[in-house]
Amino acid sequence: MAAPAERQIARSASVVMAGFALSSLFGLANRMLYTRGFGTGHELDAFFAANRLPDILFNLMAGGALASAFLPTFSALLTQGDRTRAWKMASSVGILLILAVGLAAGLLGLAAPWVVENILAPGFTDPNQIQLTVSLLRVQLVAPVIFGASGLLMAILNAQQHFLLPALAPTFYWLGWILGNLLLVPRLGIHGLAWGVLLGAALHLLIQLPGLRRMRPHYVATLGLRDPSVRQVGRLMAPRLFGVAVVQLNFLVNLILASAMPEGSLTGITLGFAIMLMPQIVIAQAVAIAALPTFSSQAARGELGEMRRTLASTLRGVIFLSLPASLGLILLRRPLVAMLFQRGEFNSNSTELVAWALLWFATGLVGHALVEIVSRAFYALKDTRTPVTVGAAAMALNVVLSVGLSRLFPRLGWAPHGGLALANSIATGLEAIALLWLVSRRLGGLEFGRIRAGLASSVLATAVLGVGLAIWMGVTQGSPDWLVALGGAGFGAAVYWLASLGLGSPEASQLPGLIMARRS
Repeated sequence: MAAPAERQIARSASVVMAGFALSSLFGLANRMLYTRGFGTGHELDAFFAANRLPDILFNLMAGGALASAFLPTFSALLTQGDRTRAWKMASSVGILLILAVGLAAGLLGLAAPWVVENILAPGFTDPNQIQLTVSLLRVQLVAPVIFGASGLLMAILNAQQHFLLPALAPTFYWLGWILGNLLLVPRLGIHGLAWGVLLGAALHLLIQLPGLRRMRPHYVATLGLRDPSVRQVGRLMAPRLFGVAVVQLNFLVNLILASAMPEGSLTGITLGFAIMLMPQIVIAQAVAIAALPTFSSQAARGELGEMRRTLASTLRGVIFLSLPASLGLILLRRPLVAMLFQRGEFNSNSTELVAWALLWFATGLVGHALVEIVSRAFYALKDTRTPVTVGAAAMALNVVLSVGLSRLFPRLGWAPHGGLALANSIATGLEAIALLWLVSRRLGGLEFGRIRAGLASSVLATAVLGVGLAIWMGVTQGSPDWLVALGGAGFGAAVYWLASLGLGSPEASQLPGLIMARRS
């Protein structure tokens, strides 16, 4: 029987998974709208180049770096019963965050022309495309300020085991994009999409405010620079900030390299990565978000044995779900991309660009999923240095591989942007292996016997899935893309589940209960 901590994670994860699944559907609808209108042309390349810098700014100052440092500290204060101090710390962090992000966004807006020509897209040679990128960047730089407040609010809610509204927030973010597509793009062109990003950021914040109101927070207008808990957040955040910077530097290198590749390459890797992230978000990020408060509470109480057991069970579950998803994306990539996007300005050449990137990104799905979970275990132990150091080394390798593979692929007669995707997958896989080894040493073991048994059954069931999908694609050859993709996904899921049941996998027998857990 599952332990109480594992049942808590399962219930919470089911809520977050449902929210993220809904978000993925809205995200898909949004991408279908803007690819229909802009295809993989120069305007969308400019938009994605401009969108990268606000995304980097948010992740550096208000994204994963802040959450990984803030949530364990906030949870520890609540666990100790010091509610007043916890809210005072949250107030101080919020003020400092908005000031820092706002100042950075303002300076970057002033320097936008130089930033675009020398950092974001030096491969752009058309002056009109450069100017378009500058104007799109300035519009979107407001979004990180809003996301700063929203990201902190999300961490506060999650720390107190409130997951529904934070899980719905990404859906409302995509809703803003969709409204921009439908209402603003017809009048403003690609700029309507940029304003949709701002609307989405505002909705991301607003949907969570009712949850904060029910907690009766105690706001204190202070910077709290002498508060030990605020300083602890800063100390924990510093190494994590460095790690996020390295990751974002890697994305920036990919952006620079792709800007000098054939038109559509930048959009191709952006959409390919987004499709790979859909199952990764629903499976791994949902579980990681749900697990972090539990890991943090166990670590705060010194229950490392329970934490070790919980982590091992969580890893098994994530492997069970992400391994077949990886193979499914690889085999069904072309009909899937065509079904989703091939209409309007998005033609068959666009489909090939995105499917080629998806092929290589999908090989790294399991690695991405494992990194999400294991890194949360380190954050719960208030150790942000270890995952940051490993992540920095992995991303440095990623940069080297990106340059090398993007040059190797054309020599093989392959589109170069696929090399960028493969580099990401290789580096992330090695990062996952290193983190697993290090967390095992930190916790005095990781019940690798249980993990290996789960991995073996998942690998065998995935092999059966591969055979089943090969048969399906042969039988449905020449059929509409939607039938091949959707039918293949449903048929493949059934084959995998039945094969897992036949192999005695406990995750397969528990899966119906996990799906229904949010109702209990």
